[in-house]
Parts: sequence; C-alpha cells; structure tokens
Amino acid sequence: MSRQKIHMEPIGQTIRAKRESMGLLLRQVASYLDIDQAILSKIERNERKPNKDIIIKLAEILEFDKEDLLVQFISERIAYEIVDEDCASKVLKAAEQKVNYLRSSLVKN
Repeated sequence: MSRQKIHMEPIGQTIRAKRESMGLLLRQVASYLDIDQAILSKIERNERKPNKDIIIKLAEILEFDKEDLLVQFISERIAYEIVDEDCASKVLKAAEQKVNYLRSSLVKN
C-alpha cells in the first residue's frame, strides 16, 4: 500500500500554490470551473469552502491526483467539524469503524 502525503496546509493554499506554479491566472481557472474569479479567490484564501465538484475539476486542471485532493478536502472538512471536541480522536476511530461496517453491510445486500 502506498503512503499518501498528508497535507496540513489549508486546501485553498494548496490550490493557489499549484495554480501559481503552473503559471495559470485566477481568471483562467475560474473560467474552466465556470465560476466567478472572486469565488475562486475566496476559496484560495480559505474564506469560502469549495464543493466536491469543484475539487474534482480543480484536480483535472491543476493536475492533482484526484483521490489525494479529495482526501485533503474531506479530511479538512471533518477536522474543522470536530477540532473543538475533546474526544476528536475517539470520534475518528469510531467513524472509521462505522465506515467499515457500512461498507460490509452494502456488500451483503
């Protein structure tokens, strides 16, 4: 099993750094996504959260591994949801067990 790099920086920062390293303008990427460049700017500044469809399109245009970017996106969403909980680690372990249970239930049905 390959080791996945865990990105600790906010997803907007990851997106901006990659866009800039590729020499793409904000308006070019926003046009591809069919969103206003002000929205993309807010996503890059972490003032607005992207949705899954935008993440998938960003993975395409910015040549990210789609799964890696989705993992960063979803894990960040979860982390912000539980960051203030004293039992955050237990919640994550329980969620992993629940995902495994649900997946095995779906296979049986």
